Formats: sequence, C-alpha cells, structure tokens
Amino acid sequence: MNERAAPILSLSAVTLTVSDIARSMAFYDALGFVRKPGPEVPGFASFVLGGQGGEGVAAACYLNLLETPHGAVGGWGRAIFHVADVDAFYARVTEAGATPEFAPRDAPWGERYFHVVDPDGHELSFAKPLA
Repeated sequence: MNERAAPILSLSAVTLTVSDIARSMAFYDALGFVRKPGPEVPGFASFVLGGQGGEGVAAACYLNLLETPHGAVGGWGRAIFHVADVDAFYARVTEAGATPEFAPRDAPWGERYFHVVDPDGHELSFAKPLA
C-alpha cells in the first residue's frame, strides 16, 4: 500500500444535484430505491443502498438527491449499482415507465448491465458481475 494513500475505508454516499426534488424522488421510488428513514429536509432526499454493516455484510451507502436553484450541475457522470438480477431489474425499470438506453447485455469486462438516464440526465448503470 502506498504510505501516502488516504486510509479510505468505504464510500458513504454519492450526491446528485437535481432540478425538481419531487420529480426525482418519484423516479427513484418507482425504480424501487428505498428512502433512508428520518426527518424530511426540504430539497433533499436520501436512499439506502446496500446492507447495514456487520460481519460479512457491506456497510450501507446512500444515494442523496440535492435540489439546487439552478438545476443539475452540468457535465457527465455515471453511478453504477450492482443488483441481484439484471434482467429482472430491467423489467422493473421498464414497467415503472423509464426507458433504458439498451437492453441488458454482457460486457467484455465481465458484467451484465444496462443504462437508464434519470430526469436530470444522470446516467445510472445497473450491473452484475458474470460468473
């Protein structure tokens, strides 16, 4: 290990800026994301990703949405989420009314995946490593 490397233990959260918090919350709710329990904060939402920690269980990570007065910050990025069954999740996404960029496919780097874009243009990739 690099002696100068920061001792990063895990990723706690990823925050995406959005132009309309209610619209974005409805989108992520429809995809089956689970909101983090707690008091409501105007212009902010948090969704739980992963487990709650413990032996052999990944610690929870959060997807946060932050409404900004100027809408989503420009630029491009992608968040990659691992799911148990890519094809089943693809069906759920399409049933929720979202339009994926392409049907699930196997990638040469060893994942089955597909992409969908949220209402603010954030690209979301749903994937599972191939056996």
